[in-house]
Amino acid sequence: MDEVITAADASINGSKSSIIPYNLPLLSAFLSCALAQFLKLFTTWYKEKRWDSRRMLSSGGMPSSHSSTVTALAVAIGFQDGTGGSTFAIAVVLACVVMYDATGVRLHAGRQAELLNQIVCELPPEHPVSSVRPLRDSLGHTPLQVLAGAALGCIVAYLMSSS
Repeated sequence: MDEVITAADASINGSKSSIIPYNLPLLSAFLSCALAQFLKLFTTWYKEKRWDSRRMLSSGGMPSSHSSTVTALAVAIGFQDGTGGSTFAIAVVLACVVMYDATGVRLHAGRQAELLNQIVCELPPEHPVSSVRPLRDSLGHTPLQVLAGAALGCIVAYLMSSS
């Protein structure tokens, strides 16, 4: 049998052999994470009236980049493969675990670090623990920060899938 390949067929087949494959869920997740981290500059400025570029690389703050990332991943998988598959189920469970951890364990660990830092500051200078470097206290997220990150992830995944 002789097969005829049209120009349209060749371009479709040619795009599958790209060096960097187009992966909507992965790109949506990374873009959403980067955007959330970038937005932390502005939310920090709004709250504290100062610019802090270190916020782009740190955890904690508004919006939650972790929540944004996993939500964008789950929503993009839902748009691409449908909501009935096992990949979507895995992504949703992962998103739930990450968001629960951000508002639960990590938030409370940050609050404990804040309290321990305050206790260490009140120790006399001769105490052996008084010179210890302070613990990071911006670890977790409030439910509002997690919700904002999840909303951002939904928006990014929707915009990426509709383009």
